[in-house]
Amino acid sequence: MEGEDRDDSPVTLTRGPELIVGLVIMGLAALVITDSMRIGTGWADDGPQAGYFPFYVGVILMAASGLIVLTTLLKWGRAKGVFATRDELVPVFQMLVPMVIYVVAMVYLGIYLPSALLIGFFMRRHGGFAWPLTLGVSIGVPLAFFLVFEKWFLVPLPKGPIENLLGF
Repeated sequence: MEGEDRDDSPVTLTRGPELIVGLVIMGLAALVITDSMRIGTGWADDGPQAGYFPFYVGVILMAASGLIVLTTLLKWGRAKGVFATRDELVPVFQMLVPMVIYVVAMVYLGIYLPSALLIGFFMRRHGGFAWPLTLGVSIGVPLAFFLVFEKWFLVPLPKGPIENLLGF
């Protein structure tokens, strides 16, 4: 049965993900370096300026990610390592897809309702917990966050239309 997809067949080799991660880290390092330079990387009379330490962290990140990109490109034709098989990627996407939906939902619905739904989903789907415990935890955790951040620390978290309707 040639050409048939097997669950243990490699989806990709390691070289692609290594190159992508290296380039993404290089981009983040460039952002850290430029922003540090904007706010000052020198030494003032009272000590280091705000961008001093982040600048050097950015330089180290840039060097490390540059090394990753360089070694990946140099061994490109010889790289044979398997990054992941289909069987290994299924649980990753079972966690990743709900998290992406959560982040998008948080933009439109605030943090509390999507958090309750995400916690409830994971408890039922991946944990197999009973409904009473799932409901208690998925309602209790966002409620505790609301009390701690909004009421006690007076730090507002993103709110959506439901909280606005309730007057919060």
